[in-house]
Amino acid sequence: MEESKSKFKRICVYCGSSSGNKPTYQEAAVELGKELVERRIDLVYGGGSVGLMGLVSQAVHDGGRHVLGVIPRSLMPREITGDPIGEVRAVSDMHQRKAEMARQADAFIALPGRKLKPSHIS
Repeated sequence: MEESKSKFKRICVYCGSSSGNKPTYQEAAVELGKELVERRIDLVYGGGSVGLMGLVSQAVHDGGRHVLGVIPRSLMPREITGDPIGEVRAVSDMHQRKAEMARQADAFIALPGRKLKPSHIS
């Protein structure tokens, strides 16, 4: 695999702690992680080690890039299983999580994970 360089140093990937409704979501998370490694881009993400977050962060970490997870303390027991992946920063709430992710990243990528029901949209 040939490495290429990006103008972005860190990209935040916003994705779910579930594995998604389709296997293609999981494949896309792993492929995105590999693409970040190839382009020598570090990862900022939601801090979980499960679901799509776990897949993309593990791919980036396995490729030797820096991984920074930002997670509210209240979600740590549910979204981190086993050892955390890379560096994890605990914050007090979702607002602080989003603000820290924005401070740390040069750009954002959102991955799909599941079809939202009208009750999930606020």
